[in-house]
Amino acid sequence: MSSHEEIKAPLIQKQSRASGSVEPENPTGIENSQIEQVALTVPISDDPSLPSFTFRTWILGSLACVLLSFLNQFFWYRREPLTVTSISAQIAVVPLGHLMASTLTERVFFKGRKWEFTLNPGPFNVKEHVLITIFANSGAGNVYAIHLNLTFLVALVVVLTTQVIGFGWAGLFRQYLVEPAAMWWPQNLVQVSLFRALHEKEERPKGGLTRNQFFLIAFICSFAYYVFPGYLFPMLTSFSWICWIFPTSVIAQQLGSGLHGLGIGALGFDWSSVSSYLGSPLASPWFATANIAAGFALFMYVIYPLAYWLNIYKAKTFPIFSDGLFTSTGQSYNVSAIIDPNFHIDIEAYDRKGPLYISTFFSISYGVNFACLAATVVHVFLFHGSEIWQLSKSALQEKKMDVHTKLMRKYKQVPQWWFMCILLVNIVATIFACQYYNDQLQLPWWGILLACSLALFFTLPVGVITATTNQTPSLNVITEYIIGYLYPGYPVANVCFKVYGNISMKQGITFLQDFKLGHYMKIPPRAMFMAQVVGAILTAFVHLGTAWWLMDSIPNICDRELLPAGSPWTCPSDHVFYDASVIWGLIGPRRIFGDLGYYSAINWFFLAGAIAPFLVWLAHKASPDKHWIGLITMPVLLGATRDMPPATAVNYTSWILIGFASGFIAYRYYRDWWSRHNYVLSGALDAGLAFMGVMLYLCLGMEHLSLNWWGSDSDGCPLASCPTAQGIVVKGCPIL
Repeated sequence: MSSHEEIKAPLIQKQSRASGSVEPENPTGIENSQIEQVALTVPISDDPSLPSFTFRTWILGSLACVLLSFLNQFFWYRREPLTVTSISAQIAVVPLGHLMASTLTERVFFKGRKWEFTLNPGPFNVKEHVLITIFANSGAGNVYAIHLNLTFLVALVVVLTTQVIGFGWAGLFRQYLVEPAAMWWPQNLVQVSLFRALHEKEERPKGGLTRNQFFLIAFICSFAYYVFPGYLFPMLTSFSWICWIFPTSVIAQQLGSGLHGLGIGALGFDWSSVSSYLGSPLASPWFATANIAAGFALFMYVIYPLAYWLNIYKAKTFPIFSDGLFTSTGQSYNVSAIIDPNFHIDIEAYDRKGPLYISTFFSISYGVNFACLAATVVHVFLFHGSEIWQLSKSALQEKKMDVHTKLMRKYKQVPQWWFMCILLVNIVATIFACQYYNDQLQLPWWGILLACSLALFFTLPVGVITATTNQTPSLNVITEYIIGYLYPGYPVANVCFKVYGNISMKQGITFLQDFKLGHYMKIPPRAMFMAQVVGAILTAFVHLGTAWWLMDSIPNICDRELLPAGSPWTCPSDHVFYDASVIWGLIGPRRIFGDLGYYSAINWFFLAGAIAPFLVWLAHKASPDKHWIGLITMPVLLGATRDMPPATAVNYTSWILIGFASGFIAYRYYRDWWSRHNYVLSGALDAGLAFMGVMLYLCLGMEHLSLNWWGSDSDGCPLASCPTAQGIVVKGCPIL
């Protein structure tokens, strides 16, 4: 096979034998998916007689949802946020499901009546298992809206509406993002592989291991190993060896620090640092990994170093890598001094104190977000526009369906009006909440409608990128930018607008990904819908309750100046969240990125992002025989560093190396091993890390038992955050 046939381009392709395409291997002669990774992983059979939404599903699904919501909110505030994925629950519920199947009564209640049911419909089956995992998926993320400083009741309303409004967007775009085979959602293949390993009986190959045996070995190794980076030797999180060679050099530590610098040579021997922000590299298709690697190298090792050493935007006055807010002399900006009692900006105080500055890296990261967003819209229009139009015209026609869509036609579909009712009810409830609690939320009614319009517009293009590359562009910055211009000086309103514009869209993408998982595993759509709705509501209550409890029980949580040295409760994402509310909401984009601002040139990134996909499209049309050109995905390449900060260089360097080993070397040269074990390995690493991470905290963290030695420092580069401009005085840094 040639290289372009091994990796499917992120396009909806019409394949034919004449064009040189190779059909996925199918010894049974039955049709299969046109995406090879899907054909190698997803079964093409179904047993409609298997019960799915059972008593076991309700109990174990609700339990998994509650536990994952609690754990993910609990670990969200840590320096390296530990994400307990639904894979952990996927594994943990298996023995519980079999235990319930062997112990619960098989008695049928209300036999012969409409409400007939039984607690035990037979052996624990894969469809029950999938629905339990869908419940767990609801708790596997983080509820963004809890970061607002609101009363509990108002916060609950915001969280609930944000969580559930995404159903409307998901319902509108199911036919575009779930049914087409080209929308293959790579992350789902990890869970499909694990379901098969846990439920299918498999003959052990000669000299090899079954998938179940391989999973158990990898899980035990991951579980045992995490005690080193998680407790005994935290420096494994970022192995920045250049800092050891040059312990007194600011420039060397800026170059070598994996957490506070450019991360040259830095590696993370810790699965949490590898997968914290970009997800599992084992689930990323190679063309997407290559795009991220190219984008990371371009911005981190070309554009940004040039900007820093040319002192653009006073770069040398500030840390080389920081999400902080500064004065012109490199000192921390006292935001409290420019806020009036109503949490609005005091213009006179702001003029007295002087303009706010951010690190050059932080300003470029905003530009990267601008470029990524513009590139997403243009890329999807150019590369997917005609296919989306064809899907729109054939919405009511059952044609060009792949094998999985045909199998799903056996089940009752979810009526469109269910989604529309949820969408309209939530929009009305949100408008009412913003009007009634305007003293807390600050956002006017028209802001809600505008935020929903943005979410509606971007769900399809962002969904296409996610479904084909496993990377999700964000609306964070553009939502902040728009409301910051239209309604400046109101930071809470800015954050609320971002929540309803960006987070509701991300929730819609999450629901669509779950729909595709159910699509692959042949779960009745109405059962899927019920599991998602109940899971979303449970998640809202548990996340919010956990956050409130943590704020009350951990002294000085998130306050880096008052926390004890080495404390993990530094809240990196919340610091970025707070800084963004000050930049975009309190001071406003006009005074920072507009005609009154110091960083107005950053707006040119919008134009650069819009032009870049067009150049790729022209090159692809001019040289259609060069298939690698079609694999250049500008939204992914330009948005490679969109998570920095809070993501750091070591998160990327380690992720890219493992992605190369899996997506290129193993996929190309060890295809049999890759097809059997790649996704199973990803699930095992996630699960082992999660279980050991929880155990370490419960057994040692809650008892405040810690080690203090050389290896306890997570980076070992104390000078990496020092400025290099002459005469700048910062505590702990040499004066140049």
